[in-house]
Amino acid sequence: MAKIPVNGVEIYYEQYGDPTHPAVLLIAGLGAQIVSWSPDFLASFTDAGFFLTVFDNRDVGLSTWLTEAGTPDALAILSGEQLAPYFVGDMARDAAELVEALRLGPVHVIGQSMGGMIAQQFAIDHPHLTRTLTSIMSSPNPMEVGEPTPEVMESLFTPRSEEFEESLEEEIVSWQLTNGTTYPIDEAWIREQATLAWQRGRNPAGVMRQMAACATSPDRRPLLAGVSIPALVVHGDADPFVTLAGGEATAAALKDVRYVVYPGMGHAVPRALWPALMEEFVTLTKRVS
Repeated sequence: MAKIPVNGVEIYYEQYGDPTHPAVLLIAGLGAQIVSWSPDFLASFTDAGFFLTVFDNRDVGLSTWLTEAGTPDALAILSGEQLAPYFVGDMARDAAELVEALRLGPVHVIGQSMGGMIAQQFAIDHPHLTRTLTSIMSSPNPMEVGEPTPEVMESLFTPRSEEFEESLEEEIVSWQLTNGTTYPIDEAWIREQATLAWQRGRNPAGVMRQMAACATSPDRRPLLAGVSIPALVVHGDADPFVTLAGGEATAAALKDVRYVVYPGMGHAVPRALWPALMEEFVTLTKRVS
């Protein structure tokens, strides 16, 4: 598709489906690019009658890399001695200005993991652009609720290889660590999307800046209490990256919410659960159609 200037950065986006259908904005997680979404998963939205927009968040993929901001010192960020270069609210504003620039009107906003945090802030800050909110495997404050397990936390701060083949193997190991207890990983797809992400450009410093934004942004629970639109919160009870308390806290903060927990699901929505998730989402959107 194309890049578009918003909020002081350029955002790369792609769109799928019929523009006359209800608009959905799908927001990816930490370090994830557009290519992290399976084409079959994206097709499930267009097949259900939605017009879908996906994009690279700032600091990954083909969107602007804020290289001049430097690489955050993780310990200094966590101790409060260093400020993050930007916050989740800035990323939500990126998304909102994208919606306005593309003239999508109010959208059904969906976010996964960090994308869920952005989606939550989007609904808080830009209610006129939000029809429904769907927050998947996320948290309103990852420093207090839904913290990663020690093993996942260690992996987050372990540098990845600069060699392509080694990086693919590390990606498999990472998925095995976070995938949960019931659904097998799709190793062929993991390798395919990791290869595409490598070809589009890796930005480890940008991922650290995104992580700093998640860690230092204000707790969203007080303001989520004022969100009046229908919401869906989805979590897996075997998620070690954003543990179940994150989903519970998100749901508890919202007024009009359906909370769905999938047994055995980790930090990814497996193909086997796509139909169930889509059924939940369609049911949600019908409440405002």
